[in-house]
Amino acid sequence: MKKYLGVFALILVTVIWGGGFVASDMALETFTPFQIMFFRFLIASVIMALPAKTQIKKISRNDLISGAVLGSALFGGFALQVIGLQYTTPSKNAFLTATNVVMVPIIALIFGRKKILVQGILGAGIALVGVGVLSIQSGFLIGKGDMLTLLCAVCFAAQIYLTGLLVHKIDFSVLNFLQMLTAFTLSFVGFIGTGGFAMNPSAKSILAVLYLGTVSTSVCYFLQTWAQKYVDETGSAIILSMESVFGTFFSIIILHERITLRMIIGSLLILSAVLISELRGRTSGTKNSDLHKPCEGA
Repeated sequence: MKKYLGVFALILVTVIWGGGFVASDMALETFTPFQIMFFRFLIASVIMALPAKTQIKKISRNDLISGAVLGSALFGGFALQVIGLQYTTPSKNAFLTATNVVMVPIIALIFGRKKILVQGILGAGIALVGVGVLSIQSGFLIGKGDMLTLLCAVCFAAQIYLTGLLVHKIDFSVLNFLQMLTAFTLSFVGFIGTGGFAMNPSAKSILAVLYLGTVSTSVCYFLQTWAQKYVDETGSAIILSMESVFGTFFSIIILHERITLRMIIGSLLILSAVLISELRGRTSGTKNSDLHKPCEGA
């Protein structure tokens, strides 16, 4: 039952993140990318301190290190995505970021020696194609921005893998608080380094940043961290790729983008990938618990 709740929680995260695309677009009207990161992680750190407050005094040195590593991966993903966007197109940035869906099972195999089931590889591949159909406009030459965005995808893949690993060792509320606190600290450095104090925000941008900090960051990463106690890394990555589907949906509803055949095909491919990934452990009598076992000989 908890596995299904975990899947539902991850789908809810993608719905909220889909709306986050619109909020980010509004926030960028008067805020710089690093100003947005600074405020969203500041808000998230304060909010995430509340559920973790009873455990904060019990935080160990290993907990701090684990939270710092997880938060650094999260910050690296956001920062490299923003920097890469300055040198590449938004469509290529979105597609290359989504390559984390195929990186997660590879990382799990290399570092966790976990089996990669056929359904997981197939689902990840179909999800990647679906995101490509949604994102790529024309041409695909690899440049400086593309390489930075690929590194961003590595960071996000590492964040998903590490969350699945660490959430079984550390209280998920504490882990999430330490993650947000680390991301905020690093964002503060970027905020200062890019002259973050110079700003003239609009009311709409302020509301957008508040949404990003409270809902798109605090609520979503709280749910993701909890859900990954019950959904393995590869499955989580594939489900989270639905972010692009809901991003497209909210762009149509709120920003009035025109519906195209490519949008429909890309969305259907990603939804198919999620369904295929959820077949893992149900074929040939495989149990869900087997998904977390290391490779033979480990």
